[in-house]
Amino acid sequence: MSYAVKEMFLTLQGEGVQAGRRAVFLRFAGCNLWSGREQDRSSAVCRFCDTDFVGTNGLGGGKFADADAVADAVLSHWGGGAEGRYIVLTGGEPMLQVDDALVDAFHRRGFTIAIETNGTLPVHPGIDWVCVSPKAGGVVVQTAGNELKLVWPQPSPGYGIADVAAMEGWAFEHLLVQPLDDAHAADNQAAAIDLVMARPRWRLTLQAHKYLGLR
Repeated sequence: MSYAVKEMFLTLQGEGVQAGRRAVFLRFAGCNLWSGREQDRSSAVCRFCDTDFVGTNGLGGGKFADADAVADAVLSHWGGGAEGRYIVLTGGEPMLQVDDALVDAFHRRGFTIAIETNGTLPVHPGIDWVCVSPKAGGVVVQTAGNELKLVWPQPSPGYGIADVAAMEGWAFEHLLVQPLDDAHAADNQAAAIDLVMARPRWRLTLQAHKYLGLR
């Protein structure tokens, strides 16, 4: 199987439980909730994405012939040293492309594999750290994992606290709420704080990489 990668780079994980950890980010091209084209945004399931996942022309991106080619590129981005190797698979929606060969190739090179997914597709059982970020209108089938990261508030009519309460019945170790980053950022931060104050099982997470000027 060949793989379409939008971009690949070494950075620090900026959000969630693993925030601050050195990681290679591998952003796959393509998503099942939005085409990535602005003309399709209004009719998409996910309408607030601010990530460019279209094509393979990003930093470190390209079309890779097989899993070993992808894993070797990731290893070159990591640089020297085998300790703490950590790869974050993201998108778009990474589970459109992640398969046995890719998971095995990363593990053979000593990487712990994390994934950031919308949860509408089952996550490969070989993934070591599963982060699901549900989107209003998307049917989540991956209702177990390490962290549930809810962008809040979701810009969808009728999506509210009842949905949050339902998620509390899913099998996640950590429940995180992240303020939606748009033109109403201050109001969104206040809404996220209010949610955590009212429902203490949740924790607030911020996108530290944006404050630090990291990718």
